[in-house]
Amino acid sequence: MYFLHPDKALNEVFAKKPFQGVAPEQARFIFIGLDANYSADVDENAVYPRLLEYLSDGEAFWKRFGVHHPFLLPEYRKGDGWKYHATFSKIGFTSQNAHEVSFVELIDKPTYGRSALSVEDLNPNHLKRVNEAILNGAAKHIFIPTGVARLMTTSPLFSWLPKTPIDSGPPLKIWARMNGKTVYWHYHFSVYGAFEQQKQKQLAAISQLI
Repeated sequence: MYFLHPDKALNEVFAKKPFQGVAPEQARFIFIGLDANYSADVDENAVYPRLLEYLSDGEAFWKRFGVHHPFLLPEYRKGDGWKYHATFSKIGFTSQNAHEVSFVELIDKPTYGRSALSVEDLNPNHLKRVNEAILNGAAKHIFIPTGVARLMTTSPLFSWLPKTPIDSGPPLKIWARMNGKTVYWHYHFSVYGAFEQQKQKQLAAISQLI
């Protein structure tokens, strides 16, 4: 179950582009999440116009403002989503990589509040697009944290995804290698506390892939 965000403009832009950054089929790096979650009153935030601009063309936004996401702009009142994107920015991608990076979620609509997703909540056509982008798109590096992989494995579309990643020693574990692509396991970028040290090592390892 998830709560569809009430903002009309957010829903309209997601209907056209159910991803952030470049299209997942075109990206060299794909970061897969559960849902694009926003505060219910995000339209009252000073950064709201920039958010719509970003969702309409993430590559152009990054090149214009020098940050990959509007939640990193100074006018954003740090709230939902800030920690994730602040952590992501530590990897070292720059605006020169804007044409290489895609964020895509299993839910193809904007949400708010806490979601408890099951495969019945997911749009089969959107899942087919995600799967096709992973298997046959331009991506060389695909990143899937545990919670996302757990939901993906409940769909027969992702039969190539194992239940547990391969732990070969390095900070980034491996879900799969196929056709010159690597699918990595990593901690969600919002985790903290006991996982922080290992997460920092993973960020450094991703940086080496750029």
